[in-house]
Amino acid sequence: MKALIEVRNIECKYRHQTIVKDLSLHVNQGSLVCLLGPSGCGKTTILRAIAGFEPVYRGTIRINDQEVSRPGYTLVPEKRHLGMVFQDYALFPHMTVLENISFGLRNNSKREQQQLAREMLSIVGMNEYGERYPHELSGGQQQRIALARALAPRPKAILLDEPFSNLDVDMRKRLSTEVRNILKDRGITGIMVTHDQDEAFALGDHVGVMKDGCILQWDTPFNLYHEPANRFVADFIGQGVFIDGVMITPNEIRTEFGIVNADRAYKWPEKSAVEILLRPDDVVYDPEGPLKGKITQKAFKGAEIMYTLRLDTGTEILSLFPSHEDFMVGDKVNIRMDIQHVVAFTKT
Repeated sequence: MKALIEVRNIECKYRHQTIVKDLSLHVNQGSLVCLLGPSGCGKTTILRAIAGFEPVYRGTIRINDQEVSRPGYTLVPEKRHLGMVFQDYALFPHMTVLENISFGLRNNSKREQQQLAREMLSIVGMNEYGERYPHELSGGQQQRIALARALAPRPKAILLDEPFSNLDVDMRKRLSTEVRNILKDRGITGIMVTHDQDEAFALGDHVGVMKDGCILQWDTPFNLYHEPANRFVADFIGQGVFIDGVMITPNEIRTEFGIVNADRAYKWPEKSAVEILLRPDDVVYDPEGPLKGKITQKAFKGAEIMYTLRLDTGTEILSLFPSHEDFMVGDKVNIRMDIQHVVAFTKT
């Protein structure tokens, strides 16, 4: 499939400091992708370069096969036909909701502006709010209006810059799902940057995990969780702890809680020191289990409770119990390991 947005080997700088280096990605028509990483990793700089707000010092950016950025040349944002949704909504406080949505439609007739603005309001489920002002709306409602305004000119793609970070957790979850459905239903291409993996996984068909201006792994959410390419991705995605182990055979690793049988053959030599990523769902509550753990922390999560357990060896691990298995901090519980998919790395 032909890429709608293609970024080739770009380098971006800020005050002579390289922020993004030799980075490439492509986004197909109708795809929703996310750039995920800690603060300062360069993800917003990439989005701004695609939008035309930042120059590139190396490489090129193409949109719909048109070169829009190269060293010494940056096509202005308004000619890139991209919609932008900002973290702070960027709505005009003196304009009504309908006027905000119509703002980018000045080349259309007044009747067309009204019609398109009403259509966008319907898409984001806010038909009755057209005459209100931004200060009369909640944060979630303002973000919906910001999305409607970005969609109104029918852009080639939507760029979303940490769009839910000012919202509470429940609203972020709900709105990220709603935005995905809106964009998918209309076949709209989207790129979002976020530091929140739940948001990235809820919206993105593919997610690029970033560190220090580079994409370390570009993959589906499922593969990022179950097949992390390196230790940083494994540690950044999901929850878990690393447990020391020693290779016995290509498929067997000795650990403090017994032999772990890997579902693949590793090429590391016998007696190699390795680390196994132990996810909370690998540790199962079992009254007859062979291992005991002392509860040092607990966090109620509704259907489940996350326990931090200290083994007799002193190692602390995480485990998810069904919430009806309610224990207290200080209790000792029996567990067993049920590692269906081994993720291991050599120890450095």
